Amino acid sequence: MPTLFDELKELLKKDTRITAEGELLKNQVTELALKLDKDLLKLLLSNKRLKEHFFADVDSVLVFDKEKFTRFVNNKEFLPDSYTTFKNKIGLTVGENYLSENKEVVLSWAYKDTVLEGGQTKEETTRDEIFWNEILAPDEIDRLLAPKVFTNWKRYEGKADKKQKNKTFQFQDTDNLIIKGNNLLALYSLKKRFAGKVKLIYIDPPYNLGDDSFGYNDRFNHSSWLTFMKNRLEVAKDLMKVDGLIFIQIGDQEMHYLKVMADAIFERDNFIATVPRKTRSGKSDVPYQLSQDFDWILIYTKGASKKDDLFQRTVTRKYYKTKDYPNDEWRLTDITTQRTIVERPNSNFTLVNPRNGQKFPVNPNRCWGVTKDSVDEYLKRGKIVFPGDYDFMDMERPAMRVFKSEEIRWKGDNFDKSYVSSDFLNKAVDDLLKNTVNKKGTDEIVELFGNKVFAYPKNELLLQRIIAYTTEKDDLVLDFHVGSGTTAAVAHKMGRQYIGIEQMDYIESVTVERLKKVIEGEQGGISELVNWEGGGSFVYCELMEWNELFVQQIQKAKKKETLQTVWKEMQAKAQLSYKVDLTQFNDNAKEFSELSLEDQKSFLKEVLDKNALYVNLSEINDEVYGVSEEDKHLNHQFYGL
Repeated sequence: MPTLFDELKELLKKDTRITAEGELLKNQVTELALKLDKDLLKLLLSNKRLKEHFFADVDSVLVFDKEKFTRFVNNKEFLPDSYTTFKNKIGLTVGENYLSENKEVVLSWAYKDTVLEGGQTKEETTRDEIFWNEILAPDEIDRLLAPKVFTNWKRYEGKADKKQKNKTFQFQDTDNLIIKGNNLLALYSLKKRFAGKVKLIYIDPPYNLGDDSFGYNDRFNHSSWLTFMKNRLEVAKDLMKVDGLIFIQIGDQEMHYLKVMADAIFERDNFIATVPRKTRSGKSDVPYQLSQDFDWILIYTKGASKKDDLFQRTVTRKYYKTKDYPNDEWRLTDITTQRTIVERPNSNFTLVNPRNGQKFPVNPNRCWGVTKDSVDEYLKRGKIVFPGDYDFMDMERPAMRVFKSEEIRWKGDNFDKSYVSSDFLNKAVDDLLKNTVNKKGTDEIVELFGNKVFAYPKNELLLQRIIAYTTEKDDLVLDFHVGSGTTAAVAHKMGRQYIGIEQMDYIESVTVERLKKVIEGEQGGISELVNWEGGGSFVYCELMEWNELFVQQIQKAKKKETLQTVWKEMQAKAQLSYKVDLTQFNDNAKEFSELSLEDQKSFLKEVLDKNALYVNLSEINDEVYGVSEEDKHLNHQFYGL
C-alpha cells in the first residue's frame, strides 16, 4: 500500500499549475492551500484517504484543515531533495515543521526562542560577508555560551609598532580590547568581567538586504536575521550599565521589526528615539522616485530615567533688558496652551490690548494660558506683551513675558548649567543629515590605506557626535560589529575605553592596522577636531578556535576533492555532532559524492558540534587543545581565576 506521502504526490501531479518539468512545486501547493483554492480542494476531495485525513466533518459539512495540510506538505519527507534524502538516510535530521500563521499580536517568528550561531567568512576577492547559520535548540547549547579561551594576545602601544609577548604584560581593567571571533560567543565571554560596566554600545549590524546570506532556508530568511539579532541584543543588555545606552544602525528593510523586538528586549519605556542619517546625496540607479538616501539609528537606554539631563532637549534663552524693566531681564514664551476651550472654559475670552484696543479672539483648540479671572492682574504687571509693544520684536499674536529672576527661583541656582544653544543643536542635526554620509567614511579609509579596503564604513564624525553626547572621559564603549574600526578609532581619540569584536579576517589587516595608525597620531577623521596627537594602547586577542578551523576550511574549498581531505581530518580531530553515524555515512558515501559542492559543504558544517567551535575555558588544561602556559596565565588573569 502506498504511503500517504506517495498518494498525495501522485494526486497533485494531475494539477498542471503546480508542476514543472514533471516535478511538483512545493511552494505553489502551499500557496494554493492557504488561499483555499477550489480546484485544489476538489482534487483532494476526490481521494477518499486524503479526504478523511485533511477534512473534518462538522454537521455534514466538510471543513478543510489547511494548517494540517501545509504542515504535511512542508514536512521534510514530502518531496525531499537529494540533500535532504541523504541526511534522512544517515539519521542526521530531527523533526521540523514550518511555522503556521501566528494570529497573536506579538512579534513572533520561527525558532524565536532558540540560539542562532552565525559564522562569517570572507571571499578571496571581495569583502562580501557570507553567513552560515544553524538553529540550535535549547538541549544543544549546554556549552555553546560558556566562557571561551582567549589566545594570540598582543599589546599595541606608543607611537611605534610594539607587540609585547604574552608573558611581558598584565591585562589591566582600563585596557582597550579588540577581539577576533564569533561575536555572540565573545559577548558571553565578556560577561564575567564587564557585566553592567558598558556605558555606550554602538553597532552597525548586517541590514539583511538580501545579499547578507541569512538564507539557511529562503522561507525563514527574515526569521534567521531576527534570531541572530535577538541572541546578541539580549547579552548586550547584560553588559550595559543601568544608565547605559545602545545605538543600533539599521536600514529600512528590518528597522520596524527590529524596533518591535528591541522594545521587548530593552522594554518599550526605555526607547529614546529613532534618528535618521543621510547615507548619500542621491542615487540615480534606483527605479523609485521616493528617497532611499537614509538609514536609521534606534536608541535605547537600559534603565536611565528620561528626566536625566542627557535626554532633555534644552536651549539657551534669549533675554531682553528694556527701560521699563531696568532691574530684570526677561524673555517671551507662548501664552496659549494645548487645551481646548471645552477643557478650559474659563480661558474662553477675547484678549484686548489696553494700549490701542486691538482684539485677539481665542483659538478654540488652543486656548489662552491665563483665565478671565487672572488676565487683568497679568496685564497690570506687564506680563503680557502685544504686537507693536517693542520695535525690535516681530510679533503677530500676544505672548507671555517671563522674568529671569522668576525662573531662577523656580529652577534653582544651577538654572543655566545644562543649557545647550539652539545653534549647537541645529548643527548636530545638520551633521547627521548632511555630513555623515557613507562616502565620507570611505574617503577616510582611502586616506588611511591608500585604497578602498572596506565597503561602506561609517565616518568618524557620526561616531564622534554619538560618543560626545552620551559618554564622558574613560567611559566604556562597545561595538561588537566593529568592522573597519571607526567606533574604536573615535573612542581612542576621545579618551574613552573601548571593546571591539569582529570575526572576519580583515580585523587584522584593516581594524588593527587602523588603530595602530591612530596610536601613531594619524590626522584624518576627527583628529583636528579633538586635537589628537597620538598615543595610548590596545590589546588584541582571539577566541581559540577548534571546530571553527574546519568551518573555515570547508568554506574555502573550491573542489570536492578538497572537501574529502577536510572530511578525513574532521573524523580524526574534530568534535562531531552526536547525530552523526559514521558507519551510515560510509555506507552512503557514493550518494554523498553525488551531491553538489555547496550541499557537501552544508552537510560537513552541519555535522560539526557547534558547542565546540571554540575552546571552552573549562577545558583550558585539556592537553588535546594545547593551550600554552602564557595563554593560561592571561586567561586566568582576564577571568579573575
